[in-house]
Amino acid sequence: MPNFARLQIAFKNVYVRILTAVMLGVLTGWAIYKADIPQDPSPVVYSQNISEITQLAAEKDRLDYLIVAKPLSDSPRYIYKFKDAPQLHVVKVPSTSHLSLEREVLLKNAIPYSIAKDEYLASHKAVMQDEGEGFGADTVDFLKRHALDLTVLLVILYAMKFGIPGMGMSSQLITPDKLKGSLDDLIGMEDIKQEVLHLEDMIRNRELYKEHNIDKPFNVMLTGPAGTGKTKLVGYLAKRLDIPLIQASGSALESGYVGGGSKALNALYRKASGKGRCIIFLDEAQSLFMPRGRSEKKWEDDTANTLLGLLDGVKSDKGQGVIWVVASNFDDASTEMDEAMLRRFSVKINFRLPNKAERKELLRSFLSRKKEGLVDWNDLDLDQVAEITQNLSPALLETVVERASMISIQEKTIINTDLLFRAYERATIGLTDRATTAEKLKQRERIAVHELGHFFMQIDPFLRAGMSLAEVKEKSHLLKISTEAVSKIGALGYVLQSGEDMSLRTLEELERDVIGLYGGVAAEELFYGARGISVGSQNDIEKITKMLNLMVGRLSMYSRAKIDYSQLQNDASGEHTLRQVEEKSDELYNYTLNAIRDYEEVIVSIKDTLLDQYVLSKDAVFDLLEQHKDALMAGLSAANSAPRHANLKLCAEEAAVA
Repeated sequence: MPNFARLQIAFKNVYVRILTAVMLGVLTGWAIYKADIPQDPSPVVYSQNISEITQLAAEKDRLDYLIVAKPLSDSPRYIYKFKDAPQLHVVKVPSTSHLSLEREVLLKNAIPYSIAKDEYLASHKAVMQDEGEGFGADTVDFLKRHALDLTVLLVILYAMKFGIPGMGMSSQLITPDKLKGSLDDLIGMEDIKQEVLHLEDMIRNRELYKEHNIDKPFNVMLTGPAGTGKTKLVGYLAKRLDIPLIQASGSALESGYVGGGSKALNALYRKASGKGRCIIFLDEAQSLFMPRGRSEKKWEDDTANTLLGLLDGVKSDKGQGVIWVVASNFDDASTEMDEAMLRRFSVKINFRLPNKAERKELLRSFLSRKKEGLVDWNDLDLDQVAEITQNLSPALLETVVERASMISIQEKTIINTDLLFRAYERATIGLTDRATTAEKLKQRERIAVHELGHFFMQIDPFLRAGMSLAEVKEKSHLLKISTEAVSKIGALGYVLQSGEDMSLRTLEELERDVIGLYGGVAAEELFYGARGISVGSQNDIEKITKMLNLMVGRLSMYSRAKIDYSQLQNDASGEHTLRQVEEKSDELYNYTLNAIRDYEEVIVSIKDTLLDQYVLSKDAVFDLLEQHKDALMAGLSAANSAPRHANLKLCAEEAAVA
């Protein structure tokens, strides 16, 4: 097998490409020359007079030969020549007349004739042309016969001039006057703004930094979750510095051709250098930061190697004003990256998701852009909306506001808290459908039991700590319980709740999360038995498994030896992790199953209301709990006196302290 990789590398040399093009041109010309067959120089007399054929019977003795060309076509041609004349006579006849002429003239008078062969027609092309066609017909015929040869030649010439399609990358040059927005549009994020202002000062005052022997370019790396404003920030920076911006996608460098990414990067650099001071922005460039040398195919690192050379700066004035800015959704803390590549970036700015106060200001900013009268500010609790939109990026928050506008237009209503809540639900969960479960009473009953199990195990620690229902409601993150189907997540029901602005979670908090997830399957076992548990718990169990693997295998929370077992590549560590995960899962599930028994009577009471109304809001659920407060307290009182709930008391005490 030929080594195509080496062939592609060789074709990076311009002289190799020129030599190959010349050779192909010579071969193409030779093929064209050999394909041309010498033509008969005899003059041709054209006619459409059928009587000339009938007169051949009287001049049969003078006839040298008679040939019928294309007898099955729409216009057969009779070609004849007399012995005492140099010219060829061509008579074009209709296909309807050919059979009559053949039968009544040729056969009846015994005039010898033959059918024209391809060899004859190739050397007598003129006989198949109409009078006056001449050079144009020859040209068309030539193009038809050599279409493939000419196409190959044109492709080669195009590749020499513009390169092979796919080896380049599309880039957009944006001048400062075309850039919109400003740094003030970045709501909150004061820490990130300060980083950008510091970067601006570094670029403006290069001479000052040279005094400190900092002479290399200030290459910038932006990392953080998608939708946090990395791309916009680059535009703001270019506008403040009043320099053009060249924007390109890092993924476009993966052209599939050896040397394609290197060629594209060099082209970008030349384009930027020609502008003097310029920013090159590579978006989605995480693939360039992967460690090199992972593959035996060394050419796979060509693009990264080229970027390394360009980032380090050429010791000349040519690229002195070029600033490279790359953006990635990953950073070196979450993904292994090439050390040499990271060292090239003297400035790293890490974006984060907005906190509650910043989400509130973002929502206010997005809503204030709408015309007056479209938003009911008196019926708008942005604190509540900011609370339920925890972990959403600015881009997703804008999507929620846009979805609220769509609902407002469709229903001809004004945007308020309830509408924003529905928009959040539509943007994050998707469409809900009652028809899917409307006629399936048994399934809906199981769904109601399952979702109520989740809810009660989420508030269980607070109830066991002796809190009042008002206090529990304040601490609960519940938004609604629904038995409507959600096609996006493949669920027949769900519990919607707001999150917490927490970046660090303790062992107790993680265990409470696991218990809350186990609440659904435990409720099913309580009402339908161990063999009555449905597959609806699949998603819960998948989440639980990941959490327990994190707690046991990676964080070693239940062991004095604080090590990451996942990094120990041996069977013993895997068996140890599996055994501990199984033990902890069994312990937490038994805890959940025992705890859910204390709410059996209340679940039965609330279940009927949920089945009737399909959806219960947080207020509706706690109103029902107030109505069944006696049964709720009775179950908890019995639990506190029973020896089987010793572990439940301990968990409740931990929740009260938290």
